[in-house]
Amino acid sequence: MNYRKVGRAGIQVSELSFGSWVTFHNQSGIDDAAAMMAAAFDAGVNFFDNAEVYAGGKSEEIMGAALRKLGWRRGSYLISTKLYWGMHDSPNEKNTLNRKYLIEGIDGSLERLGLDYVDILYCHRADPTTSIEETVRAMHTIIETGRAYYWGTSEWSASEIIAAIEIADRHHLHRPVVEQPIYNLFAQHRLGTAYDRVYEEYGYGSTTWSPLASGLLTGKYKDGIPEGSRGSLSSMDWLTSELTDKDRLTRAAALEPLAADMGASLAQFSLAWCLQNPRVSSVITGASRVEQVHENMKAMQFVDKFSPDLLAEIDRIFDQE
Repeated sequence: MNYRKVGRAGIQVSELSFGSWVTFHNQSGIDDAAAMMAAAFDAGVNFFDNAEVYAGGKSEEIMGAALRKLGWRRGSYLISTKLYWGMHDSPNEKNTLNRKYLIEGIDGSLERLGLDYVDILYCHRADPTTSIEETVRAMHTIIETGRAYYWGTSEWSASEIIAAIEIADRHHLHRPVVEQPIYNLFAQHRLGTAYDRVYEEYGYGSTTWSPLASGLLTGKYKDGIPEGSRGSLSSMDWLTSELTDKDRLTRAAALEPLAADMGASLAQFSLAWCLQNPRVSSVITGASRVEQVHENMKAMQFVDKFSPDLLAEIDRIFDQE
């Protein structure tokens, strides 16, 4: 495993990391979660991602229980979680980044995780109803009180990120250091030219999610939605149109011979491609079985196999020329 700095922040994250979205609680209990986390950790993964909203808090509970079962030294791994959507249907506790919610929210996450702090706390979406300054000051308080060591954003626009950084710098507050954007061959916009200032001038890092486009870039959906897959979950029915889209399936199929020539599976090929981008600090992987963790980790051996001609061919397939 290789490690990269999170932008200009001091911490290093494994190039491949492990996240709990969809699987923890919905597909995996404590024992399975611990086994998958152990497999990832043994492969060199040191960064594990979660969020308050995943399975209504149950994902954090399962990860916390798995960590206690595994008994790892706290300094040997990094944990992140995210706040925004909320756990309760009340005006000040959902779809918000107000000060009250953020401080109460991190306390709830830490209780569910069974931790004294998280290493990175993300604002899971931007909140147009709360001033960015209020959010920045609340996140500064969370860091100053030891509940988190770094903070970042997820799916924020470049202008929102820059505004948060400049407010923090102007008032000598802890600035955000990392974005968590979607990033895969179908979704490249969050690391594109609109974000040049964020990454080049301000030195932001990124921990990217959905590198396999919810499984589309594994090839498993080319003959429909198989039982037991992510796409078959009732909670994920909003993905059906993407997973059965003919154009997307055609583009994914066009990658299969390229991956085969490399000796990689389509999933390994797609994960390795994400790491071609120097703006990527870590690619968050997911799995519902230990075997999938092992297969995903093998993507590391293909990262340096992408020639300029191959990258150009991939761009042609995805209309990125």
